[in-house]
Amino acid sequence: MAETSLPLVPGAQEHPALALVNSAAGPLGGRDCDELSTPEAATAWLIARDLMAPEAGLQEHCQGRLVGLRDDLRDLFTAHATGDVPTSAAVDALNRALTSAPGALLLRFDPATGFTRSPEHPMTQVVEHAMAAIAEDAATLLTGDEAPLLAACEADSCPRFFLRTHARRQWCSTRCGDRVRAARAYARKRATKTA
Repeated sequence: MAETSLPLVPGAQEHPALALVNSAAGPLGGRDCDELSTPEAATAWLIARDLMAPEAGLQEHCQGRLVGLRDDLRDLFTAHATGDVPTSAAVDALNRALTSAPGALLLRFDPATGFTRSPEHPMTQVVEHAMAAIAEDAATLLTGDEAPLLAACEADSCPRFFLRTHARRQWCSTRCGDRVRAARAYARKRATKTA
């Protein structure tokens, strides 16, 4: 899949979990898009959302873990949007991500700045901290005030989720809405020709 930046959907700016779920899409403009397709792309994605320091970098194993969390969140969001039961594996994966990173900020002392608190952790734990933040956002989104607004795009072949900005919104983007309307118009025109 290509390392192409996908257009944001309503709610993705505020919710990293929603952005993560939508970081891969089927054919968009004639090609598949995956913003986490390589360790470097996944690193850039996390840095762009302030979930990782710019000097850090993910290895392939950590990138795979982030992609796995994306798949589990997609399962949970799909279950929410359709009213189905999520897999227990997806619920367990979210709970593991929630508890994978230590929550304590460590005390540091620097003669120039004095006492500070910061999450200092080895490079191997960077992804755990990012995943914990994303999992916390997902759990809040699925259980909070915005839960009724979470919806799946109703355009065929669009796997994206968004927060409804109004009750009648059906699509994640103008692009999807235009595709659906064009398909309907084409079907009506074709039906008229055959009649």
